[in-house]
Amino acid sequence: MTNISEERIPGQTIWVGVVAYDPKVVTIWEGMRRYFHEEARLPVEVVLFQNYEAQVMALLASPNDVRPRIDIAWNTNLAFLQADEWSGHRCRPIAMRDTDVGWTTKIVAVAGGSVAALGDLKNRTLALGSRDSGHAAILPVHFLEQQDFVEGRDYRSLRFDSDVGKHGDTGKSEVEVVRAVLDGRADAGAIGSPFWKTLDSEGLVPGGALTEIWTSPPYNHCMFTARHDLNLAVERQFAEALLGMSYDNPAHRVVLEAEGLKQWVLPQLEGYEALRQGSGRQGFFRRLAAKSANQ
Repeated sequence: MTNISEERIPGQTIWVGVVAYDPKVVTIWEGMRRYFHEEARLPVEVVLFQNYEAQVMALLASPNDVRPRIDIAWNTNLAFLQADEWSGHRCRPIAMRDTDVGWTTKIVAVAGGSVAALGDLKNRTLALGSRDSGHAAILPVHFLEQQDFVEGRDYRSLRFDSDVGKHGDTGKSEVEVVRAVLDGRADAGAIGSPFWKTLDSEGLVPGGALTEIWTSPPYNHCMFTARHDLNLAVERQFAEALLGMSYDNPAHRVVLEAEGLKQWVLPQLEGYEALRQGSGRQGFFRRLAAKSANQ
């Protein structure tokens, strides 16, 4: 039995929001819910959303709001930052995966081709993933701007806006990026480091067909986010329950592996500043700000 604090907060269900970007999400969260109920003894229930904007809106909803209201959201890095910005920095980070730390973006090109370094992309075409994907669109554009390499001025972009609203979670746009590079529609493409590893480990492209020509500075990905008025004791117990999951426990391992981690860790907030800057410059904090101003 997981060692969770014996102090319990009586009363209401803890509603956790999750975006259903893939059918496996249902299976993962059936396992997570079972763990919360049977081992952590927390009354967690799961609400599935079709996109992250709806999930963030539910996290920010007031008790009297007609919209759905959740207590905790399992957010991408962009959704976490949107919740933070739109709540006036009152929403609170709770925990993240060990594998959310230290992501990078890779720019890849055909091996042995005319693009072997970032400078070779001058006046050429860079394929980008969904416009709301931090790793495949927002951050590569931002990091290249910091190197005075500007979209529309120094290079053309070919964008694949697959599954907008899911922040690149499906990976479909990264598949399209790689296809465009391989078939010559783009001279290079931006993908996240996990997908780059998957291309190699699962043999999704012929060995040696692609080469990385640039790697971004590291950044962090997903974050459990609490609404600003969630009882602090409930938040603490939820975090304790996550940290109590063990990869050495076979029942836990099945869920952890499906969610892509070995252990949950406490928030490491230093890995979000670049995305905050890039998202602000590219307009991803405007939409709800405008809605709030009109209410």
